[in-house]
Amino acid sequence: MNEKKMIATRDSYGKTLVELGKENPQIVVLDADLSVSTKTSLFAKAFPERFFDMGVAEQDMISTAAGLAASGKIVFASTFAVFGSGRAWDQIRVSVAYTRLNVKIVVTHGGITTGEDGASHQANEDIAIMRAIPNMTVIVPADAVETEKLIREAVKFYGPVYIRLSRPKTPVIHQDENYKFKIGKGIVMREGKDLTLFACGIMVATALEAAEELGKKHIDCRVVNLHTLKPLDKELIIKCAEETGAVVTAEEHSILGGLGGAVAEVLVENCPIPMVRVGIKDMFGESGKPEELIVKYGLTATDLIRAVKAVLKRKK
Repeated sequence: MNEKKMIATRDSYGKTLVELGKENPQIVVLDADLSVSTKTSLFAKAFPERFFDMGVAEQDMISTAAGLAASGKIVFASTFAVFGSGRAWDQIRVSVAYTRLNVKIVVTHGGITTGEDGASHQANEDIAIMRAIPNMTVIVPADAVETEKLIREAVKFYGPVYIRLSRPKTPVIHQDENYKFKIGKGIVMREGKDLTLFACGIMVATALEAAEELGKKHIDCRVVNLHTLKPLDKELIIKCAEETGAVVTAEEHSILGGLGGAVAEVLVENCPIPMVRVGIKDMFGESGKPEELIVKYGLTATDLIRAVKAVLKRKK
């Protein structure tokens, strides 16, 4: 792949929130003592009367978000993914999702690339536990451009949404900033006939890199960005499975209950074909530099290439 511009998705979130705050006075933002890291501090500076720092009290933040949403506000609540999904899960389930309130839970520092903060701060299970909640929409954008698009769409969408962002700068893969983002609709990033690579988040860029390398070996890989994990684009998944006959999924998340599990659920009921899931195995992470952890936990383009070759051997 050519050299890509690198921007953190959390930076795009912070910038977009300020722009939306100017456009819509009904938007309010809550954070749990991490606004500098989540970039909601930009909104706090621009609109101090519409920003609430709840302190290290994530359950209280979500309960307050629910109350504000019940009064007609469009609420964005942010913290790290591990706290926003795990520590406040009961409040999200009962106070937000059960009542289908208009709360957007936008978390940063998702996945293993949280890095040196270690296992206690690395959310590798959050997608799975959010997918399991009825009424919840779950989205993992691939880059900064897509993050801006989906935050704008989230404002228009009524209901609870869980949006997972990452800590480090990541490649910008959407070169056309005018492209249309639609919740629940995957994007074919590259056509191919031999196999489909389904990816989300930072792994979309890795999937494109792997597909480019495989193309040099005459292996034609289709790459699909499945940014929305719930509701899942089942129609696109089945179509790709039927046309290419083999699938690899790639995610910066546990292979249990995340993108791999979601795609497998669709395929086993509609189009059983050879499949390999690439992601974090059933284990905790550890402290380390993000680029080192990506290698150790098998999330590189080389790992995807290995998975593609393995699944192609099983293809009829």
